[in-house]
Amino acid sequence: MVRSMIVAVFGLSVAAQDSVLDKARWLSGCWELRAQGRLTVEMWMPPAGNMMIGGSRTVVNGAVREFEHLRIKSDAEKLTYIALPSGQNETSFPAKEVTDSSLVFENLSHDFPQRIIYRKRGADSIVARIEGPGPNNSTRGFDFPMRRAACTAP
Repeated sequence: MVRSMIVAVFGLSVAAQDSVLDKARWLSGCWELRAQGRLTVEMWMPPAGNMMIGGSRTVVNGAVREFEHLRIKSDAEKLTYIALPSGQNETSFPAKEVTDSSLVFENLSHDFPQRIIYRKRGADSIVARIEGPGPNNSTRGFDFPMRRAACTAP
């Protein structure tokens, strides 16, 4: 009996964690931004095991300029975005907003960015945005409009 109660409680916990992460499922797949000789590709695995694993790479004139290892993990009904940019330390950004078409992660103790935002724009495009402190107490931000791409394309 105790064993079945443990299984039942564990099953509820996994289902609850998967449900919040499932709201980010639309981010799964490959996305690209091509502009002025730069190609940025961001890839996200679909949710599994309470985590989405992703990565990005920017290539300019055939050379990698930057790359990043990414994760979105679900833990007790909350999502956390974890970024490990090339040459920097890993940083966590707890979710501030999670909907079927937007994800907002925020860490106000980080220098820049302090916010990472993804917004779905139809079935085949998203806008990723980073924001943080700017001059004179303003907010500085950068948009990255991306379109869905084949995961096998260079």
